[in-house]
Amino acid sequence: MRVEPLAYPHEPGGDPSRPADEPETQSDKDRLAKRILNGLGFCGHYMHFHGGGISGKAPIVCLLAKQPTGELSQQELGMHFDLKPGSLSEILSKLELGGLIERSRNPKDRRQLTIRLTDAGWEKARVEQAARIRFREQAFSALTHDEREQLAEMLEKIRATWEELDD
Repeated sequence: MRVEPLAYPHEPGGDPSRPADEPETQSDKDRLAKRILNGLGFCGHYMHFHGGGISGKAPIVCLLAKQPTGELSQQELGMHFDLKPGSLSEILSKLELGGLIERSRNPKDRRQLTIRLTDAGWEKARVEQAARIRFREQAFSALTHDEREQLAEMLEKIRATWEELDD
């Protein structure tokens, strides 16, 4: 198998071994921006793996537990987590093998699958929800209440700016 060397975007006529976003001299503003992005990247990674993530087994079980009947259609779950049907089906298979959910056809529309928590699934959801609450309580313990408020406001400003970048 032939492995291609890494290709970096570079300025026309420039050195292809030096990425265009890494100029010889960086401004203090750019260095600070990289430091902030690095910190946000770590926080995002840590939250995904230690705070329950945004998709996967635990969030699905917790969402089902928030429903009065402990059930949703497979289609509703897919839309909620923005998962492709194949990816969702793989996660649901693991949950089913673990005895946490049951899948059944909707009697009113046989094309739809209903996903329902088992007793073991309800217990797993209780444990996961408690872990998520503990994580939220501890995640910002290094900050005072006022610092948390300031951080929340700053993140809202950043989010608004970043959403405009997508326009």
